[in-house]
Amino acid sequence: MAMILNEDQAMLQDSAREFIKNAAPPAHFREFRDKGCKDGFSHGLWKQFAKMGFTGLLIPEEDGGLGLGHIEAGIVLEQIGRNLAPSPFLTTSVAAVEALKSASKDMRGRWFPGIIAGDSVIGLAIDEGGKHRPAHIACTAERSGNGFKLSGQKQFVVQGASADMLIIAARTSGNAGDIGGLTLFAVEKDAAGMTMDAVRLVDSAVAAHIKFDGVELTADAVIGEVDNGWSVLTKMLDAGRVGAAAEMVGVGSGAMDMTFDYLKQRKQFGKVIGEFQALQHRAAHLYGEMEMARSIVLKAQNLLDEGDERAALYTAAAKAKAGLACNLAVREGVQMHGGIGMTDEYDIGLYMKRDRSLNEFFGDAYFHANRVATMNGY
Repeated sequence: MAMILNEDQAMLQDSAREFIKNAAPPAHFREFRDKGCKDGFSHGLWKQFAKMGFTGLLIPEEDGGLGLGHIEAGIVLEQIGRNLAPSPFLTTSVAAVEALKSASKDMRGRWFPGIIAGDSVIGLAIDEGGKHRPAHIACTAERSGNGFKLSGQKQFVVQGASADMLIIAARTSGNAGDIGGLTLFAVEKDAAGMTMDAVRLVDSAVAAHIKFDGVELTADAVIGEVDNGWSVLTKMLDAGRVGAAAEMVGVGSGAMDMTFDYLKQRKQFGKVIGEFQALQHRAAHLYGEMEMARSIVLKAQNLLDEGDERAALYTAAAKAKAGLACNLAVREGVQMHGGIGMTDEYDIGLYMKRDRSLNEFFGDAYFHANRVATMNGY
């Protein structure tokens, strides 16, 4: 694969760039943050995403979607990151859609039309602690009649409080730490026995801590196969990981461009600070790191789209590299802006906060660097 976009993908990039820059710039994010929106994103903007065709990019054509791939979804996600646009696109239209591809025809028919129309939001209830450890699931779903009874808790479910449905990973057999014995369930928001505590994350996104107290589920709520949910869970998480990496490329690129513009404007000692060689070296290093991150993310997206056996390895490498490069971009951005970079009135700090949240989402750089080492036999 040539590491460039084809003509159709370039057209999508132009469309997404102009739409998101105009409809959801950083000022849009500030508006929702400052008014304390309970959902943390605009449902009106989500409907606009649907009108642009973004929400159904990954949904197969036979289910009413566009049947495109992770490269196309990543194009949209990069622009979301560049503009800090608050949106459920990553959780709903990327990760959740990937899981629902393994669901029954009835379940796909229940949820795909709402996602395509921008009417439905899906939350992912996977992690149970402060860090991403998907194998360490202790939440249980015990057999109860012809269905299951769900008990336990989940932490930091992004858009969980505003989701119409949650995809929940629970243990139907085995012990925490086993990859066997896991099952995915679709649980609607009004399920009896489910309680939520909404929390605001560092980037002002809204997540939820959720408790399940004997939530009764029918067998129809199962996504995939009972006890064999790890394969579906892995596909869902890898879709989310490469999507988060693409969004971090956007966050890092947005922070980098803002910083480079500042270097061309700010004057000290009668010169614009961009003329100082020390800052030029730092800027050149940052540019190189961001381009390497963009390249490996594109490679991982391509391998996922082709169903290549190396996709998991490259996805882990992409999430790790994008996390490190994005973090470098926001740190350098704040430092090169000087004192104003520490103020809330300047946007560079908002990019740093989004970076911290995205780095943790679906596993941080250290988690994925360890995955890369393990997959290479270390």
